[in-house]
Amino acid sequence: MKKAVVFDMDGVLLDTEKLYRMHWKKTGVAMGKTEAQMERICRLVAGGTSDHTRQVFAEEFGEEFPYAECRRRTYEMMEQYIEENGVDVKPGVVEVLNHLKENHIKTAVATSTKQALAEKRLKMTGIYDYFDALIYSDMVSRGKPNPDIYLKACEVLGVEPSEAIGVEDSINGIKACHAAGLYTVMVIDLIQPDKELFPYCNQIYASMTEMLDLI
Repeated sequence: MKKAVVFDMDGVLLDTEKLYRMHWKKTGVAMGKTEAQMERICRLVAGGTSDHTRQVFAEEFGEEFPYAECRRRTYEMMEQYIEENGVDVKPGVVEVLNHLKENHIKTAVATSTKQALAEKRLKMTGIYDYFDALIYSDMVSRGKPNPDIYLKACEVLGVEPSEAIGVEDSINGIKACHAAGLYTVMVIDLIQPDKELFPYCNQIYASMTEMLDLI
């Protein structure tokens, strides 16, 4: 029995990855890129920090691409959408969190989203108080795919990485979790597991509910 479970937020706890993808694509197309180009970008940046995203855009589109403007438009549209429509919790999340609490297994969030925005979304969806620790991108020096955020979560929870499960949905997150030494679980959201991801995953589930068999 593991002592703790550390969750990514976007795409794992909250159904927000589809919103990021939708709005990145809208903005990118409006700025002259194709849907196929933006689809590739979205796969590469999912789970990463703003610095990582900036780097990916530069590598894919060149330094001359106005990344800052693209990001500003994307996030403004997304925030307006969320203000009007809210955010859904992913299926099975509350059931799993209740099970963990009942069995005295510690929980944490390890998200590439900055603190103010992440806390806002966790509170508006009613799951903020479930967690024993909340680790945000601005609390570590290096973001995913580096292991720092998962190592920090385990430190705050008071467990060794080998005693914890990490739950992710993105390439960057899975690599970070694996590098930190947690038992790495992929719960599929928008990105499908492939030969690139298989070596980093201890377990792959189609939905969060399937995790009950593990914990």
